[in-house]
Amino acid sequence: MTLTARLDAFLERRGLAAVWFARPNNFAWLTGGVDCAGGPDDSAGRPADNVVDRGGDVGVAAAGYDGEGVTVVTDSIEGQRLREEELADCVDVETYTWYDGDLPSAVTDASPSPAAADFDVPGFETLDVWALRQPLTERQQERYRELSAEVAAAVETVARRADRSATERVVASALRAELAGAGIDSPVALVGGAERAQRYRHYTPKREPLGDYALLSVTAERDGLYTSCTRTIAFDAPDWLRERTEAAMRVEATALAATRAVGRGGGTAGDVFGAIQRAYDAVSWDGEWRNHHQGGAAGYAGREWIATPESDERVVLPQGYAWNPTVQGAKSEDTYLVTTDGIELLSATGEWPTERVEAVGYDTAVERHTVLER
Repeated sequence: MTLTARLDAFLERRGLAAVWFARPNNFAWLTGGVDCAGGPDDSAGRPADNVVDRGGDVGVAAAGYDGEGVTVVTDSIEGQRLREEELADCVDVETYTWYDGDLPSAVTDASPSPAAADFDVPGFETLDVWALRQPLTERQQERYRELSAEVAAAVETVARRADRSATERVVASALRAELAGAGIDSPVALVGGAERAQRYRHYTPKREPLGDYALLSVTAERDGLYTSCTRTIAFDAPDWLRERTEAAMRVEATALAATRAVGRGGGTAGDVFGAIQRAYDAVSWDGEWRNHHQGGAAGYAGREWIATPESDERVVLPQGYAWNPTVQGAKSEDTYLVTTDGIELLSATGEWPTERVEAVGYDTAVERHTVLER
């Protein structure tokens, strides 16, 4: 289903005349679907960016769809720049004077009613967009492949350059710089050396040296899409590192196989989580799932949802999925496109050592990134 058909069905189902998006990932999602032949479609150009201040949840512009086309509302400071540098020619741009108005009021004036928005607009319905963003369209899948491969290349480049004496913060800084050079944001850039990676599941970088081994984990964003991956490098690894990494890899392989099976059967995230729990038991780490979230659907958020034992979110295909099982001091994480026909590894370069890993309880094997010995 194209974005046009999806949005039209949404407007009809909710009895709305328009829907508006100002949060950066949603703004990119809609504007990236604009086809100047008529409305949002898969043949669209590159998504637009409405971010100036990265500290805010809402951008400097809102994009609206009314069943006919897309309109962007912004202030008089940003109007010309967005027209010339960000938006397709067919997008209407309406501006308000920056010192004599605000974005919610301008959207109210520009929109037919009733309407909904993903930010606070008086009189508009509140919009929860994550379900609307799924599944990924063919064009979005292409963009996801490009982004994920570039993220993997950046992480692997930094990992290969690091040495055991480098501090976590220095390596994390290099990660962010490498990603930024490719026009990729890095809301999550974690680096855990041998000591802290064993103590914490979220190893926010400190001044500690890497030591015997390190985990590098990122969630990176461009054009509204998010990719996650982890790489493990070992300088003088403890004997248990490879064994624990392989256990985490089997859990991840199981999560992916379950995602495909559950998605084909119309099941829920909780169904996938049950398979994850059984996989931890099978690799002799029963209950280890309690120590860290296991990931979930990915796409226009780092995680569209995070699975729990009671999750009732529907598993949608085709969609991005980033599962991230941990086994005390070890982790396995990549972003995949899961479809009814297969499981495609997106965050890969082909230049990192991999192993084919069997899922627990499924006749499925998945290629997984393993430890790089340095």
